[in-house]
Amino acid sequence: MAVGDGDAKPLDLFLSIGLDRRTAEGALVNQRVTSNLTAVIKEAGVNGCSKTIGNLLYMVATKFPANALIHRPTLVQYIVSSKIKNPAQLDVALLFVGAFGPESFSLDEFEQACGVGVDVSVEEIHSTVAAVLEVNMDAILEHRYHINVGNLCGQVRKQQPWANAKIVKEVIDEKLHRILGEKTAEDDKKPLKKQQQKIVKIEEQTDGAITPVLTLEEEVNPFLIFPEPAENYKVHTEIFFSNGDIWRAHNTKEKLERHLKVTGGRVFTRFPPEPNGYLHIGHAKALFINFGLAEERGGSCYLRFDDTNPDVEKREYIDHIQENIQWMGWQPFKVTFTSDYFQELYDLAVKLIHKGLAYVDHQSPEEVKEYREKKMNSPWRDRPIAESLKLFEDMRQGFIDEGKATLRLKQDMQSHNKSMYDLIAYRIKFTAHPQVGEKWCIYPCYDYSHCIVDSLENITHSLCSLEFEIRRPSYYWLLLALELYQPYVWEYSRLNVSNTMMSKRKLNRLVMEKWVDGWDDPRLMTLAGLRRRGVSSTAINSFIRGLGITRSGNSMIRVDHLEYHIREELNKTAPRTMVVLRPLKVVITNLDSGLIMNLDVKMWPDASSDDVSSNYKVPFTSVVYIEQSDFRLNDSKDYYGLVPGKAVLLRYAFPIKCTEVIHGDSDTIFEIHAEYDPSKKIKPKGVLHWVAQPSPGVDPLKVEVRLFEKLFLSEDPAELEDWLSDLNPHSKEVIPEAYAVPSLANAVLGDRFQFERLGYFAVDPDSTPSKLVFNRTTTLRDSYSKGARK
Repeated sequence: MAVGDGDAKPLDLFLSIGLDRRTAEGALVNQRVTSNLTAVIKEAGVNGCSKTIGNLLYMVATKFPANALIHRPTLVQYIVSSKIKNPAQLDVALLFVGAFGPESFSLDEFEQACGVGVDVSVEEIHSTVAAVLEVNMDAILEHRYHINVGNLCGQVRKQQPWANAKIVKEVIDEKLHRILGEKTAEDDKKPLKKQQQKIVKIEEQTDGAITPVLTLEEEVNPFLIFPEPAENYKVHTEIFFSNGDIWRAHNTKEKLERHLKVTGGRVFTRFPPEPNGYLHIGHAKALFINFGLAEERGGSCYLRFDDTNPDVEKREYIDHIQENIQWMGWQPFKVTFTSDYFQELYDLAVKLIHKGLAYVDHQSPEEVKEYREKKMNSPWRDRPIAESLKLFEDMRQGFIDEGKATLRLKQDMQSHNKSMYDLIAYRIKFTAHPQVGEKWCIYPCYDYSHCIVDSLENITHSLCSLEFEIRRPSYYWLLLALELYQPYVWEYSRLNVSNTMMSKRKLNRLVMEKWVDGWDDPRLMTLAGLRRRGVSSTAINSFIRGLGITRSGNSMIRVDHLEYHIREELNKTAPRTMVVLRPLKVVITNLDSGLIMNLDVKMWPDASSDDVSSNYKVPFTSVVYIEQSDFRLNDSKDYYGLVPGKAVLLRYAFPIKCTEVIHGDSDTIFEIHAEYDPSKKIKPKGVLHWVAQPSPGVDPLKVEVRLFEKLFLSEDPAELEDWLSDLNPHSKEVIPEAYAVPSLANAVLGDRFQFERLGYFAVDPDSTPSKLVFNRTTTLRDSYSKGARK
């Protein structure tokens, strides 16, 4: 049987060119690979071939640039004739033809680039290997058989790119054995791997500061993965139809040139939110990628509101989105609305009907669902073009009732991809639109409008999260059908943060049913909630940058990772102060009750003692208050608080020793009597924060403090059927009367502090001239995951 016989079964065909059974069977799983490999074998026209040639043909089938298919038969013949005989040559050949695309090129230049006719002798390989090993001799002797042989092979390949890789590896192994001798027991041990930490360990210092350790991921440029606009001529996507047709989406040279003439070759991206809710931290990643890429390349980013559903859109959401984008540090090039293009979108829909690529349908939503599940065509799919044109105009004029007709794209109801099941392009809604009023009663759907508006706005990079990857064929199907410029589409992994909710629908339910205190509740991961909690935009952007831009699934990121970036910034920017949350009165019996000492206290732990501006004054009097948790009746080895007969140091002040405990009702502790050591000769281990009466008989400044924990008990509440039952009943605690040092009375909205030994706190908008309110932004260290919550 000839390899190229048309009646050969695909598996037999693939095995006959020397592929191993596992590779051959794997090829059959992928429709694209099956189709391409069958075509490549036919182009080769071989009656059996060596495994080496077969593997190269497989590489062509899986890696050949689709924009240069016209050159594939030529490359296949170079392989069959053994002019291209190894993967290194083929890799260069694929890059060469991909750069030219469908354009012609010089075969002489091609052969020179790919090393055709170049034979590297075994002697040349030995000589090059010897030179490379000599350069690396110190590392070889140090690491012995743990040396990175792949790196050595790469150094040889730089000098002899067309050398046989198998022979190179054999020569390196042989020479290493001569240098090092037989392997020892130590050589056989596996070297310890250095694991890159995603969550950075943070140790609390005695002054409450943290020592952050930067990860390598934060120091690289995450935007290097994206191509330049001038490179947007390659095939984006192959669209496979159930009848065997393949559409290969790419810009022609002429179309790309027209686009580049309009844009000047600059990068244009877009951030396209729906104005039906508040932005959350997942949107912060989209903002970082779209605005960040444009900024890094000297381009521009549109803020485009996808306002295609007037039932749920509000001016409140539009204003919020614009405000928070600016707060995040991004400045849109231009603010647009999908509704700005309603006329163009309508005209293009009419064009699709004229081309026989759209039709008016009367199926109910239930019928559409049923027919899609059964992969059946709508009974109205093949109605006459003139009839669809008339009905679509009737839809626009308001002559058809809502829900009685839609405009659907004529794609492929038998496709393997559900996004090709004749998507709905237009539906009827007798609802006034926030931007255009009552001009329209038909509105385009997202799947129809967003790709077209991307093209109309000359977007160079259309970036979205991975759940939209399935829609890529539909995206390009529309642009190909309408002969429009095609942006470069790339999907990234969406951001999921633990112990919170990211679904806009479920967030809306939490707010509307009052499980939380509005969209800006500090327990939510909305940008408004994070902002109110005291988190800065720079900390959020640092967190996003640290995650990188990848397609590696939609993994769950622990909230601890975000908190690390928050602490790292606040440690540098938040001045220290003292607040006692649950006060316990301490009367210092050997200090004159009328005496007020004004002590210097540091706002910044590392500040010079000569720097007066870094200090603030606190009164020290005969009545001070400490935390209730900092006193016990019975001592223990690991306890550094105050105990009867034991001394502690009041931070920035004096040592005190408990001399008497005064009990109140129900055996509660009413107050403590203590003596202080004015000479400071006692050196206790425990150090406590405190607040004193500013003058005899006058209570300290009273402030309200709100403590927040994770909103949900489970890391991934979205996976739970009854997710509301997973709400943390202790996610918010309000302390109405904490005591603070007098200087805190001058705090205003936007101020953030480190309350010593307690955490980082920010002034809340609920504050009034008569009472300040503080939200805890985060603790000084992560105690939640260590089971240290009390």
